[in-house]
Amino acid sequence: MVFSPHLLSAATLRAALLANREQALTRLYRQTFPAVRRHVSRHGGSAEDAQDIFHDALVILYEHAVGETLALTAAPGTYLVSIARNLWRHEQRRRARLPQDALPDDPGLLAAEAAPAPEETGFAVLDYVERLGAKCKSVLLAFYYFQQPLTQIAEANGYRSVRSATVQKFKCLERLRQAVRAVFSTETTEY
Repeated sequence: MVFSPHLLSAATLRAALLANREQALTRLYRQTFPAVRRHVSRHGGSAEDAQDIFHDALVILYEHAVGETLALTAAPGTYLVSIARNLWRHEQRRRARLPQDALPDDPGLLAAEAAPAPEETGFAVLDYVERLGAKCKSVLLAFYYFQQPLTQIAEANGYRSVRSATVQKFKCLERLRQAVRAVFSTETTEY
C-alpha cells in the first residue's frame, strides 16, 4: 500500500501502518519531524526534547490508528504536529512547576531526583519492571539504567530497526506507568 502525505482517511492510515509499519512511520517522520523540531526549539526546547516529544506523539498516533480510535479531520502529519505541540505545552508546564535551581544539567537525573525514595512510596519500581516481562525489563533497564544507545538496544533485543526499539521502549514505559498509576489510584481510594 502506498502511503500518501495527503492521506485523509484514518482507515487508510491504519492499513498503511499494518501493511508496512516501518515505511509508514519513516515517511511520517520525514514529513513532520522538522516542523516539530522548529516548534520545540522556538519555544525553549532542545533537539533532544523535540525527538522525545515527537516519539511520544508518534506512539500516540500509531496506537490510535491501529486501535481504530483515530478520527482524522486533517492530514496525518498535521495531526501528529498537533499532538507534539500539546505534549510540548504540557512538558513546559511541568518544567515551570519545578524550582529552577532543582533542575539538573542532565535530564536523566531529573527523573531520578524527582521520584521519591521507594520507602516513601511503599513500592519499588524495579518490582514493577520485573512484572513487565523479560523483553520490557531488558529494554527499559538498558535505556534508563545503563544508558545504552537505542542502536545497541535494538541489536541486543533482535529488533529490525532503532525505530522498532523506540516504539517498544515507549510501549513498555506506558505499561509501567499504568501499573504504577493503578497502585496509586487504589491507595488513594482506600483512605
